[in-house]
Amino acid sequence: MRLPNTAHEKQPWLIHQIAPDFRLEDVWALPTPGGPDGFTTLVSMLQDGDFQQDAPPVARMLWQLRWKLGAALGLDRDRGGLDTRVRSLRHRLPPTLSEAAAIHPGDGRSPFTFLYQSGNERAAEIANRTMHGVVHLGWVPDEQGGWRGQMAVLVKPNGRLGTAYMAAIRPFRHQVVCPALMRSWERRWQRRWERDTRLAPTGQHDAPAAVQP
Repeated sequence: MRLPNTAHEKQPWLIHQIAPDFRLEDVWALPTPGGPDGFTTLVSMLQDGDFQQDAPPVARMLWQLRWKLGAALGLDRDRGGLDTRVRSLRHRLPPTLSEAAAIHPGDGRSPFTFLYQSGNERAAEIANRTMHGVVHLGWVPDEQGGWRGQMAVLVKPNGRLGTAYMAAIRPFRHQVVCPALMRSWERRWQRRWERDTRLAPTGQHDAPAAVQP
C-alpha cells in the first residue's frame, strides 16, 4: 500500500541526514507484519529472494524491458554511475558505517549498491545517466499495535533527461511494478512464517493474523 510522504519524513531515520538533497519519490507499507525485532528477518528474506523470478509476467516484462532499453541507450554505463558521474553517498556516512559499507559484498543479483544498515533501517543506492537513487527500508510500528516493514524511494534526477525519465516510468512503477513487488514479498513473508511455524516447538508461535518473524 502506498503511503503519504509524511510516513517516512516523521521517522528519525539516518537517511534524512545522509541524503537531504534527494527528493522523496514515494513511500510504501510492506505486507510484512511482525514484532519489534523483525527487521533482520525482513532483510534476510529480501536478500534471499529474486523479484524477477517471483514477479508476474507483466511486471517481469517491464523490468527486463527497462534493462534492455538501458543497454541500448547507454543509460547504465559505468561512466554514468557511482563515483564516476556522481559521488557515492558512502562518502557522507559516519566513519563506522562507511567502513562497513566498504567491505559489504554485493549479492550479484541487484543493481543497487549497499549503503548502510543501522538499527531498524537499511539503504542501498544506484546511479546512471538519468538519476541517483536510494531505496530505503525501515521497520516501524503499525496501526494495530504490531510492526511492519516500510520502503521509501528517494531520487536526484540528472537534469531534464532525468526529470523526463522519472515522469515517464512513474505510472508503471506505481501501478504495475511496485504492487507486484508487494505481492511477491507478501507471499514470501507468509512462506517464511509457515516454515518457522513448522520448526517452532508446539505453542511457540502466533496465529497467521499476527505473524511474528
